[in-house]
Amino acid sequence: MMKECLQFLIEPAKKLKIRLKESRKKVKLEKKEPLVESQLFIMELARELNRICQRSNILCHIWTGEDIWTASVCREFIVEWATVLEKRVQPRTIPSDYQYEKSEKKDWKGHLLCMLEGGGEYDMGPHKRVIMDWTRNIKGRPQPTVWPGEPVLMMLDDLEFQWKRGRLPNLFPAMELVMLAVLNADSPIKVDVTKQWLVKKQKSQKIDAVRYIPHGVWNWICDAAEDVTLDSESAHSGLLISDDEKRMRCGLERRDIPRCPRRFDGWWCAVGQEGYASGRHYWEVEVGERDWRLGVAKASAVRQGFRSLNTDTGYLTLRLERGTDLKALTVPATPLPQSLVPRKVGIYLDYEQSQLSFYDVEKRSHLYTYTEKFTEELYPVFGTVEVVKDLVIRPADAKQRCLCPGPCLWN
Repeated sequence: MMKECLQFLIEPAKKLKIRLKESRKKVKLEKKEPLVESQLFIMELARELNRICQRSNILCHIWTGEDIWTASVCREFIVEWATVLEKRVQPRTIPSDYQYEKSEKKDWKGHLLCMLEGGGEYDMGPHKRVIMDWTRNIKGRPQPTVWPGEPVLMMLDDLEFQWKRGRLPNLFPAMELVMLAVLNADSPIKVDVTKQWLVKKQKSQKIDAVRYIPHGVWNWICDAAEDVTLDSESAHSGLLISDDEKRMRCGLERRDIPRCPRRFDGWWCAVGQEGYASGRHYWEVEVGERDWRLGVAKASAVRQGFRSLNTDTGYLTLRLERGTDLKALTVPATPLPQSLVPRKVGIYLDYEQSQLSFYDVEKRSHLYTYTEKFTEELYPVFGTVEVVKDLVIRPADAKQRCLCPGPCLWN
């Protein structure tokens, strides 16, 4: 009896030991996989930025190998930031006889250039030199370190927390933010780089640019919230509008209402009562599971008939069809991944920045951004053909709760 009891305890322990052994073996094999030059470059760049930007310890996860980006992501980062630096930093004349022949030199930049000239990613060499010269120039100054400011530090803490939770695939956004903070330290006009980071990302990468928007930046977007209501006079006769003009869905029969130029008589749409010709504006909408259309309509956009409601006809919108077909109605249409289909959509308009962005409110992530020079009033536009689930405009003051554990540090 005692033997059977002991066997009952021993067997699970044996299985656990086997699993641990297999796990260690897997980790060992993964560690043996060699890193390409661009990955090594990013790791060393993170180390340098960690020294330049005070209290940017989040980057230690990169240079210690805890967060290793794929080679393609590393190359993308290097090319993008070399282009930014070439435009914003005064170029320096580099002597033609400037060489890195001494392989024993401890300067990581020189070592990497030796590697480049010895063979490998030849096409990346010029881009890497631009970044290396920039960091060398900063380190050669009387004050070689930069204080990024509290908003940046809080955002970095937020990004690190979300990365540890698995909501960020890598610390790419943190590296970008530190680069912007260091660049901004030299600018005579100080700007909030946390907002600059968001605008830059969404304009340069229009689709799914930011998987997670940090809490401070999200609050900044929500601060532009508007109390949007539907314009019943613009609503298609097949739409049922609630008394508070915050909800709409398709009825089974058309209403007998007078026709007018501002009313949609083809597509099942309506616009908001107020148009915007300046400033920042934000509103949220709970959408159906099968079909919806959201965005803005220009004042000159035609509302009659069944013409395509796309950028050619004065509409900047996202459209969901058949529950899975999500697209931006550009010309031609821009399909978006099915994984991005949201249940609550945030729409953010920055008129002066020529930017209209869409967000998944629940995931607090970016969906798509239109960039166009606005020259006329823009009206929020809403469309649906669902007869069961209402399309609902959320209250203007309804902010999402902070994702921090315990008391929020950012409120």
